[in-house]
Formats: sequence, structure tokens, C-alpha cells
Amino acid sequence: MSLLIILLCIVILVLLITWARLNPFLAFIIVSILTGLLLGVPLQEVTTIVEQGIGGMLGGLVIVIVLGAMLGKLVAETGAAQKITNVLMSVFGEKKIQWALMTTGFVVGIPLFYNVGFVLLVPLIFSVSYQFKIKAVYIGIPMLAALSVTHGFLPPHPSPTALVGQLNADMGLTLIYGFCLAVPAIILAGPVFAKTLRNIDAKPLKTFQAEAKPEDQLPGAFNSFFSALLPVFLLGGAALVQLFWAPAGLAGQIIGFIGDPSIVMILALAYATYSIGLQQGYGMKGVMEFYTDAIKDISPILLIVAGAGALKQVFVVSGVSIELVSGLQDMNIHPLVLGWLIAAIIRVCIGSATVAGLTAAGILAPVMGQVDVDPNLMVLSVGAGSLLFSHVNDSGFWMYKEYFNLSIKDTIRSWSVMETIVSVVGLIGVMILDLII
Repeated sequence: MSLLIILLCIVILVLLITWARLNPFLAFIIVSILTGLLLGVPLQEVTTIVEQGIGGMLGGLVIVIVLGAMLGKLVAETGAAQKITNVLMSVFGEKKIQWALMTTGFVVGIPLFYNVGFVLLVPLIFSVSYQFKIKAVYIGIPMLAALSVTHGFLPPHPSPTALVGQLNADMGLTLIYGFCLAVPAIILAGPVFAKTLRNIDAKPLKTFQAEAKPEDQLPGAFNSFFSALLPVFLLGGAALVQLFWAPAGLAGQIIGFIGDPSIVMILALAYATYSIGLQQGYGMKGVMEFYTDAIKDISPILLIVAGAGALKQVFVVSGVSIELVSGLQDMNIHPLVLGWLIAAIIRVCIGSATVAGLTAAGILAPVMGQVDVDPNLMVLSVGAGSLLFSHVNDSGFWMYKEYFNLSIKDTIRSWSVMETIVSVVGLIGVMILDLII
């Protein structure tokens, strides 16, 4: 019976967001309360449980998500992202423009929130398209595939970061495994798939061509790369040290402290504030204005994360996990495939990858202790499922369509299929890693 209630509540969540056009945070709160009542949670405890879920979810994530958004905003506004692009374009050359743009999307996409990265990098695609007389979709899909992969697989992006917290995974190991999945997913969904899109003749609007900063106003190449990727170096480095060395005593405590995601983001943002902010002539007031704008950009995501935390807490406290475990044992399906499938179904129904991933994680979190599966791989499996087949109910679908000035048919043929390839390759990669780890 509990499984039917969960299914009903998910359907209601989907309808509230898609049909009733309700704000996702409000939809999560309403459904969380309804789910608690239907699962038999006492009336006087429902709101307390919802509040605990919100606080518990945000408590460990606010620092990482907000500071990550600030870092991404600083990288974009100071011209560090433009510098990274210029360097990669000169390294790869005209014949491998696709690979240059794909690598740019991956490197710049790590610190940038997805929507910010899209708005920042799409005008670059158009500029390169006009300059080299190459069709925009053909060179653009590889870059957008890279952006999508970083959004779905790699911390400190909001969705994978939140999934790490919900599923009790390790941020550093998830990042390392995510890199292993990211490379083949980007290549197959990017340059390989783009070969089938040569005939799509997009007519990008000139309105979206960005004004590039003069070269003498950009940070240096090393400075730009190091400032943007410092969180990756710290998280990945600490995870590798603990994995292969595992120091004890004070050394172990120091490595653990430095590798804590919150400390990583504080150190990275502090360094970037000086290296590509103050050192480049931006006053402290100007840098803080960038950070204020970043908080405005990220606030809707924080509310969605909070709402998902409320729903997860209801699942935990109601005891529904016991029935879920029994149901999983009776189903002849691998837990990682199930995680991917749940997220994929919600993604297709709702459109939001973040909502899909967090809702799926809320369902799976209570049973993670009873299933024999690596939580880091479950994070990636759910993240991959949350990217499946973006279509007309996804804002990213419409951003791509309007920026590239495409028909619905060509948008589905390029964008939707690219997202699906990323999702499926991600699942295959997760299953291969499961055999190895």
C-alpha cells in the first residue's frame, strides 16, 4: 500500500509542477505534507518533519552550492572563462574546433551553474560559427553536451552535490568516478553524434552574440585555469590521498579537513577573489556585487533542494523504507538501473533534471543501507537518469531552440537526442564501474 501512496504522490507532484504550473518548492511542500498524512504520520508531527527535512538537507549543502555559484559568476564576469576558451581554441586549431569548444564547455562548466554557463558559452558558439563559416549546431552540440554532463555528474553543481548528501556518498570519490563517465559521454554525445547534424541549418539571432573583452583586460591563462578548477584539484586530490595513502593521526585529520567540500569551496573562492578579482583591478565592492547576483541566480535551486529534503524526511520517518526494501528485493532489477529509471521517468514527466534527481534520491535514500550498491555510483546513476530526453517541458529545451532559432523538429533531433545519449552512456558507464569497483 505504501508503494502505491508514493506513486500517487509523485504523480500529484508532476501534475502540480506541469499542469497547475505551481512553483516546484510549493509543490514539494504540499506533496510532502500530503504524503506524510497518507502514510500515517501523526497530524501534530507532519510539519515538524517537513521542517526537519528542509533544515537537514540545506544544512550541509548551502555553503557548497552558494559558494560554487559565486565562483562561477566570478569566472564568467572577470573574463577568466573567455581566456580559457581563447587558449583552448589556439591549442586545438581550426580543424578541431568541435573539440576545442567541447573542452571549453567541460572546463568552464565545472565551476559554472548550468544556466549561467549556457548563456555565457552559447554566444561563443555563434561567434565561432560566423568567423569560420561552420554551422552552429554542428559545433555547438559538443559544447552543450559537456555542459550537460558537468551539470548532471560532477560536484559542486547543485544536483550532484545534493545527491551526494542524500545518498551518503563521498564528494571526492563521486567526482573521480564522474570524470570516468564524463569523458566517453561527452565524446559520444558531442563530436560523434554531431556528425549526424551537419545538415541542420540554424540561424542564430545576432542579439545573442556576446561582446568579448579586450585581450589585455583578461586574466592570465594559468591564473584562469587554476582559479576555475581549484575545487576539482582540492576535492580530487584529497580523495586520492585518502584512497591510496589513508594517513592516520594529525596528517589524516588535516587532509580530511582540507578535503571537506565546504572548506574546499571556501578556500577556492578566497583564492579566486584575489587572483581573478582583486588582482585584476576589480574592487571588493564590485566582486561582492558579482556574488550577490550569484545568490539571486541560485536561490530557486536552493528552494527546490529544500523541498526535496522535506519529502525525503517524510519517507524516512514514516517507515516506508521497510516496504521499499521488500519491494526492491522482489523486483528483478539492479538497484543502479532502478535509480536511473526512477529519475528518468520523473525527468520526462516534469522536465527539470534537478527535481528529477532529488525526487528519485528521496525515494532511494531510506533504502541505501539495505541494498548492496556503492552510493557514489547511485549518485551518478540517478544523475544520468535525470538528464534523459529533455523536451517541451524543460526550460533548457526552449533556451536552446530560441537561441539557435530552430524548429521543434530540429530541436528534438539535436538537443533531445544529445541529452538522451548522455543519459544512456552514463548508465552504461555506471554499470561498468560497478563491475570494476
